[in-house]
Amino acid sequence: MSEFEQPTGLSHKDDTAKTNALIAYGLMGIGLFTGLFWIIGAIWAMVKKDDAVGTLFEDHYTNILTIFWWGLGLSIIGFILIFIIVGYFILLAVWIWSVYKLVKGFAKITSNKPYNS
Repeated sequence: MSEFEQPTGLSHKDDTAKTNALIAYGLMGIGLFTGLFWIIGAIWAMVKKDDAVGTLFEDHYTNILTIFWWGLGLSIIGFILIFIIVGYFILLAVWIWSVYKLVKGFAKITSNKPYNS
């Protein structure tokens, strides 16, 4: 171990799963404002999910993909209903829910905890 490495008590597989989930959370966080990174973050999580099977952070990938698919579906409904003002409220609610789920996931993963703990 080099002088700059911090002992985390995590296996290499857990550490890799954590890093990849953090990348996905970060991309989706940026994606709240750009959209494109939202999709890139979800694709990253989809690609890396199998590598996280059996790790402490496996359920974070489920959380990320749940945020993506529910967010996408409800946003489509919101955009369809935008012409009758209720769509704006749906879009705002989806955005707030997404921020909450991303922040909660980020807080748990930086504490080395599974999402559903």
